[in-house]
Amino acid sequence: MATPKRKTSHARTAQRKAKWLGALNAAETKKCPNCGEVMRVHHACLSCGYYKGRQVIKMKTAEAAS
Repeated sequence: MATPKRKTSHARTAQRKAKWLGALNAAETKKCPNCGEVMRVHHACLSCGYYKGRQVIKMKTAEAAS
């Protein structure tokens, strides 16, 4: 197996990491069509429990809690 002839400098390492980390983006979000809250794309809404027009998570309501 080949081994490096010289130590990689801190500047070169930082440049490589900056290019890789610069390509990362935050998770995409959109408005929930059911309740209007901001939700992640391809995930069920955390406030109402709907995904693609149907309820996939049963949510506790304020009326049921009291």
